[in-house]
Amino acid sequence: MGGTELDYVHEAFETNWIAPLGANVNGFEEDLARYTGRKHAAAITTGTAGIHLALILCGVKPGDEVFCQSFTFAASANPIRYQGAVPVFIDSEPETWNMCPDVLEEALAERARASSDESASKQPSSARREENLEALRNEAGRNQESSAAIRQSSGSRQSKPQLPKAIIVVHLYGMPAKMDRIMEIADRYGVPVIEDSAEALGSSITGRKCGTYGKFSVLSFNGNKIITTSGGGALLSDDEAMIKKARFLVTQARDDAPHYQHSELGYNYRMSNIVAGIGRGQMEVIDDRVAARRANHEFYFENLGRTWWQPSSVRRQEDLEALPTDSGQKEQGSGFGKVEKFPPFEGGTQGGYSSGQNPDAGNLEPETLNFEPPQGGSPTGIYFLPEPAGYISNRWLTTILVNPEETGGVTREDIRLALEEENIESRPLWKPMHMQPLYNDCEFYPRTSTDDYSSSVESSKDAPSTAELEKGNAEKNGIGSVSEWLFEHGLCLPSGSNLTDEDRQRVLNAINKVLGR
Repeated sequence: MGGTELDYVHEAFETNWIAPLGANVNGFEEDLARYTGRKHAAAITTGTAGIHLALILCGVKPGDEVFCQSFTFAASANPIRYQGAVPVFIDSEPETWNMCPDVLEEALAERARASSDESASKQPSSARREENLEALRNEAGRNQESSAAIRQSSGSRQSKPQLPKAIIVVHLYGMPAKMDRIMEIADRYGVPVIEDSAEALGSSITGRKCGTYGKFSVLSFNGNKIITTSGGGALLSDDEAMIKKARFLVTQARDDAPHYQHSELGYNYRMSNIVAGIGRGQMEVIDDRVAARRANHEFYFENLGRTWWQPSSVRRQEDLEALPTDSGQKEQGSGFGKVEKFPPFEGGTQGGYSSGQNPDAGNLEPETLNFEPPQGGSPTGIYFLPEPAGYISNRWLTTILVNPEETGGVTREDIRLALEEENIESRPLWKPMHMQPLYNDCEFYPRTSTDDYSSSVESSKDAPSTAELEKGNAEKNGIGSVSEWLFEHGLCLPSGSNLTDEDRQRVLNAINKVLGR
C-alpha cells in the first residue's frame, strides 16, 4: 500500500457510501482515464468481467468466433465461452511474445475468403485471385454484419467460418504488443479489437499508454498486479455510449422505472466505493510501482549474464555499449532515470524494431527460434527480452529464457525446482491456450512460413484451412509454435513491488547454485 488508501476508505465510511457507487468510484474512473489517456472508464469487479462486458458490447453471440491470443492466461479466453462463442487462437511473434500480426492477417484473410461468394474464390488466374483477395480485405468490414446474420446459434465452429466478431490482444508480462500493425489489420477487416491490458498498466508505445488501443481496453487490479484493489478491474473506451451501457449492465441492467424492472440480462460487476478508494490511493504511487518492477528486472539482468534475447541475433549489453557513438546508435530513455542503448538504426522500423536491431523481424520461422547467437551467447545461458525501440514495458514480471546447451543441461524446470526447494515461488511462462485441456478442440493458427500462408490463402475454399495445414506441418517437422517454444524455455522470476535487496539476492543465490556458479 502507498499510505493514502486508508484515507479514501475512511472517507467512504464517514460519508456512508459503501455501495457500488460514490465519490471514490467516480474519482477512480477519472484517475484511470486521465492516466491512460482514454476518454471514459468504468470501474468493475475484475478484469475478466471487463473482457466479458467488451464481448457483450461487441455483439458476440453463441456460435460466433472470437480470435484470441493463445499465449496468455485463461482469463483472456474464458469470457468467450461465457457467451457461447468459439475461441480461435492466434500464435505469438518472437519480438514481444504477443499476438503475431502476420498470423492474424492470414487468419482473417482465410475467414474473409470463406465468407465470399464462389466466384470470388474460384478465379483461374493467380493474379486475379490476389486482386480479389485485396478487394475482399477492403470490403471485410462491410461484410461483417451480413455474415453475422447467417451464423448458427451453437458453440461449435461453422463449416464456412465467417469473420470473427472481435479480436482479443494481450500485452504479456507488461510488454506491449505490436498494436499499430494489429490495429491497421483489424480496421481493414472491420473487426473490433479488445485490448487486454491487465498486465500492462504503465507500459507504452512511443509515448502512447497501453489501455488506449482498440474499441475497448481492460485493466486488472488483482492482488499481484502493478496496482491492486485486492480484486477489481476496469473497462475503458473512447465511446461514451458504450461505457454508459457497460455501467447499466454491471448494475443488473435495471430499467429506468420506479419498480425493479429488467428488460436485458444484467450482471453484478460494479466496483464498490470502498474498493475504489483503495484504487485511488494506489494511483498516487503507480509510477513508484512501475519503477520498482523495472528495478527488479534490472537487478536480474545485471546479475544473470546481461544478455538480451532476439530470435536470430542475440546481443549482450556489453556488445551494445561497445558500439561507437558515431555508428548511428541511438539511446532511448526508459522514463525511470536510466538510459537504455539499442543497436544502430539502418532504415525504417518494422513492428517497433529498427531494421538494424533485428534484421529478421517479421520474417522469422519457428526453426530460427533457437539459441544460436553470433557473438558468443550468454555467460549464464540465461536471456532477457529487450524492449523494442520506442516501447516501455512496466516489467510486471521479470521473465527469462534458459538455454540448456549453455547451462550444462540445466533447464528452466531445474531452476524452478531449485527455487522451490528454497521456498521461492517461480512459474513457467503461460501455457498456451491451444495446449489447455479446456480448449484442445479449438482451432489454432501457429506462426510458420509466410510462403505457406500465401499458398493457403490462394487455395480453393474446399482445401484444408491454414491452421490445419500449418498444424500438420508443425507436427510432421517437429517445429511446434512460437508460444509452445516460449512455454518450454521460459520462466517468471519473483517480481513483487516490495522485494528487498535481500529478497532478490536470495533468488540470485539459488539460481547461481543450480547453475554451478
